[in-house]
Amino acid sequence: MAEQLVHSIQATNLADILERVLDKGIVIAGDIRINLVEVELLNIKLRLLIASVDKAMEMGINWWQTDPYLSSKAQKLEDENRMLKEQLERLEKNPLA
Repeated sequence: MAEQLVHSIQATNLADILERVLDKGIVIAGDIRINLVEVELLNIKLRLLIASVDKAMEMGINWWQTDPYLSSKAQKLEDENRMLKEQLERLEKNPLA
């Protein structure tokens, strides 16, 4: 019985921690640099934000709404943008047509 009680408390604590992290958000940042004889060969900046969708939107982060791989609305906008660029190119090549 004591084992079940401990497991139940641990699960509750984990759920509470996850809820807090998603509610408040957490940022993990790091940089990786590779230099050879004072010449920078590679520079990678890593930024990770863990938050709920509501919290991210509250912070002004909504990239998934404009990513064509994640949003059908974004795909339509990308298609429309491509079509408008093609029309503009045609008009620039032949302005009197």
